[in-house]
Amino acid sequence: MIALYMDEHVPFAITKGLRDRGVDAMTAQDDHREGDDDSQLLDRATELNRLVVTIDRDFYRITAARQAAARPFCGVILAPETLSYRQRIDDLEMIASCSELIDWANTLTILPLTR
Repeated sequence: MIALYMDEHVPFAITKGLRDRGVDAMTAQDDHREGDDDSQLLDRATELNRLVVTIDRDFYRITAARQAAARPFCGVILAPETLSYRQRIDDLEMIASCSELIDWANTLTILPLTR
């Protein structure tokens, strides 16, 4: 199962919903990384072998720069606020339980998984 690293702006209800389903979801707050910039959070998640989950569109720029520089990272899932909590929890649970971390390496994926 893939371990997730939840950006500090992701609503805690999503993290709790994932944890209730058995998903390993660490928050930036759990890791005492509140206030770290997004690039630092991506470095930290990569160090911990965790996929970043965020609602922050700044990750478009950060991941594009890393891809251009061939600087590896574990991957980023953008879970937009336009989706319901349920949809985000369902999709993130599916990602965590039905794939491997390597499948998401060096990518930014935007939820929902299906349209």
